[in-house]
Amino acid sequence: MSVPARYGITVPFTDVSLQDHREWYEEVAALGYTDVWSAEAGATDAFTPLALAAAWTPQLRLGTAIVPAFTRGAATLAQSVAAVCQAAPGKFALGLGTSSDVIVERWNGIPFVKPYHRVRDVVRFLRAALPGDKVTADYETFSVRGFRLEVPVAEMPPILIAALRPGMLRLAGREGDGAIINWLSADDVKTVVPHVGEDKEIVAGIFVLPSEDVELVRFVGRRAIAAYLNVPVYAAFHEWLGRGEQLEPMWQAWRAGDRAAATAAIPDSLIDELIVHGSPSECRDHLARYAANGVTTPAPAILGLGVDVLRQAVRDLAPGASPAD
Repeated sequence: MSVPARYGITVPFTDVSLQDHREWYEEVAALGYTDVWSAEAGATDAFTPLALAAAWTPQLRLGTAIVPAFTRGAATLAQSVAAVCQAAPGKFALGLGTSSDVIVERWNGIPFVKPYHRVRDVVRFLRAALPGDKVTADYETFSVRGFRLEVPVAEMPPILIAALRPGMLRLAGREGDGAIINWLSADDVKTVVPHVGEDKEIVAGIFVLPSEDVELVRFVGRRAIAAYLNVPVYAAFHEWLGRGEQLEPMWQAWRAGDRAAATAAIPDSLIDELIVHGSPSECRDHLARYAANGVTTPAPAILGLGVDVLRQAVRDLAPGASPAD
């Protein structure tokens, strides 16, 4: 049995207040998007935008891409997941991942230790706790003594694991219901997906810059790539993908503290691979390549160019958008 294709979008939308998201969510649903996927880094938490979507647009499936496995205690995370499951019965998918040392350790003061094992342990805990079982267990990375959800989850939500390299990708296939991937090219998908296995959902956060202004694309693209691909987990990912030689000049300059040189060292070809840009039809064609190579649920993340451009991009990238620009 194959996993049905879906089509989501990443929320919340840049420069749009959460209190103003209702009409955005309603339009997203009317345009044919099936899912909204929330991110959690330095802006909103992952659950609040989804709680609003559950109330305003119950037809949409809700997903987190991702919630870090480190930044909430086990019981607190189970309660948050259970709350969204109550708000959107059968319409929630939990995306869980390691996050990064920057978010976990530098921003939250939590040791970023044994990330693979932490994600594995949290998944195992949630599978025990969400149905309402009393959990007393010593996992490798934490212990739980006598926790029980007062309102069990009626239907276990899919648990998707954010994964970059083979170990975590295999974990996503073995103990998860699929994988969440990002910061990779459409061709990279063919390298990544086989490690997850067959009949698994593959959600991809895909960065989209809806502009034909090449200079603008290069400027914004270099800044975004430098911000992410110097983080150790993403650097290791792209080295595994075979980009070590291509990215070494950027990494060297970054380590030396020369941010300008690091950004300048990013080749144009890499921007074209990792960031979808161009006319609406060019963006749609590029997104379609991700799906053709194994992504079951694209979740475009539209880089901010102002609210008006953002709104038009949401319309232009919709599943039912006209082929004509």
